[in-house]
Amino acid sequence: MRPHLTTVGVAWRRRGSIKAPRKSGWAIREDPWERERVSFIRISRSLAPWTIPASRPPLKMELRGGSLVLLAFALNARCCVGIYWLGLTVNGSSVGWNQTHHCKLLDGLAPEQLQLCRRNLELMPSIVHAAALTKAACRGAFGDMRWNCSSIESAPRFTPDLAKGTRESAFVFSLAAGVVSHSIARACASGEIPSCSCAPAPAEPPSPDFRWGGCGDNLRYGLHMGSAFSDAPMKSSRSGPQAFRLMHLHNNAVGRQALVDALETKCKCHGVSGSCSVKTCWKGLHDISHIAAELKSKYLAATKVTHRHVGTRRQLVPREMDVRPVRESELVYLVSSSDYCTQNAKYGSFGTQDRQCNKTGSSSDSCNLMCCGRGYNGYTERVVERCQCRYHWCCYVTCKQCERMVERYVCK
Repeated sequence: MRPHLTTVGVAWRRRGSIKAPRKSGWAIREDPWERERVSFIRISRSLAPWTIPASRPPLKMELRGGSLVLLAFALNARCCVGIYWLGLTVNGSSVGWNQTHHCKLLDGLAPEQLQLCRRNLELMPSIVHAAALTKAACRGAFGDMRWNCSSIESAPRFTPDLAKGTRESAFVFSLAAGVVSHSIARACASGEIPSCSCAPAPAEPPSPDFRWGGCGDNLRYGLHMGSAFSDAPMKSSRSGPQAFRLMHLHNNAVGRQALVDALETKCKCHGVSGSCSVKTCWKGLHDISHIAAELKSKYLAATKVTHRHVGTRRQLVPREMDVRPVRESELVYLVSSSDYCTQNAKYGSFGTQDRQCNKTGSSSDSCNLMCCGRGYNGYTERVVERCQCRYHWCCYVTCKQCERMVERYVCK
């Protein structure tokens, strides 16, 4: 049964916020983007509540002098539409990806990415794989920090730590952009994508001790298709204010540049008894963990920016250092983050209570830093693991099971 809706006011909505009529007494920030006529509505207490998607958290407002509650969608969720596709890990692997209607079956593709999906179905298994790799790499890179990237698992329904222009969202956007190009480039080399193959031989001449050969990762094709997929939502005015779109496009490019920098020469020896009389080499990409580590260092040194006029255009410039432009190699963010010490839904912080810490360490996982000065509790855990393993000819390994007691510490 649909709830009865009563119009209580008419307003103009601009992208990212709502400007209410003056007489209503609602004070809501205005944002200079898409203008659209909307009606404010109220819902009777006696009627069933709406179901609000978690990806667009409801904004609760009350009329002065009354008890009626207004529920409106917060538009800042549109700012992370470019990484909705990370939600493809939920059931994307179960789709055959051989018919265009498959693109609509899953929650996670932005409208612009749906079009790319229909035209390039053969890429979708690589993109689904990239979503899983991105989540794992993010969790691995930040497992020892207060913000441990756990919120990425809720994709495409993100919490504020990723739904706003934070330092954390800068990292995730850049990592996702780099990984999707990496996944496509590797899939080309392994023959999984019919429309591409191995990378052409490098233009640089080989050294005297090796020759070009093998099957290199097709980075050029990966960058071309990966950028088309990652950047498409951010080029649409429907994806939030221009400042956020410029930020995410910049960070996407930083992620892909980290991928280019991760291209290395890999070789294989040929010859009698491993003499390596002939060495064949090709250009291949580093593993995702290496790229995530590089982007994490950029995350730690990220620059806070603001959106202002530079000449005739609005651009992102450093907030504290207006004397220089934003460097192409640095991650940028617009909104300062929480310290993630305590649970705070407003900032998307889960807090560090009950997180494991290192009692004797001095890095980010130390009990002093992880627990934010609240102290920690210790306990003893019995660990069972394989030990005294022996190889038997041919061909199996036998091991014994050994027990040991391990001291663990968790934050209060």
